[in-house]
Amino acid sequence: MASKVQWGILGSATIARKCVINAIQTSPNSTLRALASRSPHRSRDLAARHSIPKLYANYADLLADDGVTAVYIPLPNHLHHPWTLKALAAGKHVLCEKPLACTAREAEEMAAAARDADRLLMEGFMYRFHPRSQHIKALVDEGQIGAVRLVRAAFTYHMDADILASGANARLKPEMGGGALLDVGCYGVSVARWLMGAEPLRVQAQMSYHAGGADWHLAAILRFGHRRMGVVEASFISALQQTFSVVGERGAIELPHDAFIPWEKDAYYTVRSRAAESGDRQRIKGTDEYRLMVTHFADAVLGRSTLAYSPAESIANMRVLDALAEAGRSGHCMEIA
Repeated sequence: MASKVQWGILGSATIARKCVINAIQTSPNSTLRALASRSPHRSRDLAARHSIPKLYANYADLLADDGVTAVYIPLPNHLHHPWTLKALAAGKHVLCEKPLACTAREAEEMAAAARDADRLLMEGFMYRFHPRSQHIKALVDEGQIGAVRLVRAAFTYHMDADILASGANARLKPEMGGGALLDVGCYGVSVARWLMGAEPLRVQAQMSYHAGGADWHLAAILRFGHRRMGVVEASFISALQQTFSVVGERGAIELPHDAFIPWEKDAYYTVRSRAAESGDRQRIKGTDEYRLMVTHFADAVLGRSTLAYSPAESIANMRVLDALAEAGRSGHCMEIA
């Protein structure tokens, strides 16, 4: 059996350039074999700078490369579904950028295709692999703060005024899977479900919309039952928030505004007791969560481990996102199908 996974990347999106190329190249069980770009003249320097052996002018040619074992897909959201299906049909394992799809139905089709092809499919929620996230999950599961009552998550930022005015960015185009809910709200829904260890029963949401039709500012409530709630905020038009907190009967855990992407600097969190106004600040040594994600996925491809979460987890997340989108449009409380 091969000792390393041979990776290909479809597209040269910012997340690939800034995070995942380096993550693959520094992972002990991975090699970056190929990059595909529909604008290869713009990717030539990128490939040369990172010593990527093969540069393809279209995605299909990369998928036809028998030397590629797995692909990472950082394409715009509406292309996750079709290109994942094509990659699986070509016999590749797929690590797909979040959100896995634009709807739960698409995610279900992708999961079925992975089963039929006997290939692995995983959504790229890199925050789950950071030691801080893992440690907080363990504290919650061990009952250190008592029964969980509330998870509050926010991922908001302000797009440049010219981007908002033009509406040309994919994140502002509904037909391309744009909107703050899918772009960054997916993190809040994911972490709320993960820390609760349960699925919400119903949701409510208030949203405002860009002139082009994409949601760009929202607040949502997730009701889990047994007196448990989740609150999720996502926005393209407010100051930076990138945090979550989990509140239990006996205490709370709070994070600064690097909760999902702390880069490689030391990561902190605070634990407060029930009535305390301040708490104990804990430090976790910095690491590259993207590399940890890539290494984990590659280990699963090589048969050394099983995936930390399956496509079924991503389908469940998409069902909540679907319900929130409808709640925002209609103003009604939505049951989770």
